[in-house]
Amino acid sequence: MRITEYTGTNTVKKAVFRRPDDANKGTLGSLLSICGSYGMAGAALMAGKAALRSGLGLLKCALPESIYPIAASRLWESVYFPLAENGGAIAAGNTGFLLDEAEKSSAVLIGCGLSVSGGTKHLVTEFIKNCKTPMVLDADALNCVADCPEVLLNAHTDIIVTPHPGEMGRLTAKSAREVNSARELTALEFAKKYGVVTVLKGSGTLIASPDGRLALNRTGNSGMATGGSGDVLAGITASLLAQGAKAFDAAAAAVYLHGLAGDIAAEKLGKISMLPSDLTEALPQAFKNCGY
Repeated sequence: MRITEYTGTNTVKKAVFRRPDDANKGTLGSLLSICGSYGMAGAALMAGKAALRSGLGLLKCALPESIYPIAASRLWESVYFPLAENGGAIAAGNTGFLLDEAEKSSAVLIGCGLSVSGGTKHLVTEFIKNCKTPMVLDADALNCVADCPEVLLNAHTDIIVTPHPGEMGRLTAKSAREVNSARELTALEFAKKYGVVTVLKGSGTLIASPDGRLALNRTGNSGMATGGSGDVLAGITASLLAQGAKAFDAAAAAVYLHGLAGDIAAEKLGKISMLPSDLTEALPQAFKNCGY
């Protein structure tokens, strides 16, 4: 047994800070979210809203200009950077601007609905090589480096990766079945090899650290098995990272809160009918249940 700890309320207390009475949006973290593509606006929106529901001070959504009208009409609280695109995805020519904007942010989220293209592969690779702001790499950001995960060794900042078994399989040249047959070992080996906090999603999500810590989460349920739940988790994780939590603490707390919100939603709605957006709506109660 390689598990060193289990997530719980104390996990949340390590990552979620009490906000002082004189707090303002400038003191509660700023997140640059580089997500979305034509046909995948929902991923960017779910991640962004979850980030805001998790206490973030300022959300900045960078997305293809074609989906800006949809996003801005659904998520009012974000600042938006509508970007030039290529084939519905963020064009590689935006990379310099986004790296500059990352320097003005306290965390970066890349990948939810990003799509995999030459431009997005260039963008993700350049961010890993050049960005000094802590990052969460999710979904298509991981698919963009699946053929060359060694690029993670060139990082100059803390990185959290959040693969499901299929994505982890692509990163490690294994099948999803092989990943699930050795989940603990796979998560730990990846974290140690590439120096990244690794969240291996699934029933009993694991959070692995390069220093050998391995946490097991026991919240959550099968009602969360719907496309979009991972985007919500990515938003929570990036939000806590932006607010100043250490990478492992942010990841572990986010996984616990995400599952707890899922349990609250299932209690109210049942597992059949709940949606990923219901997880975000349940986050306030999840935080309250943890004493916030």
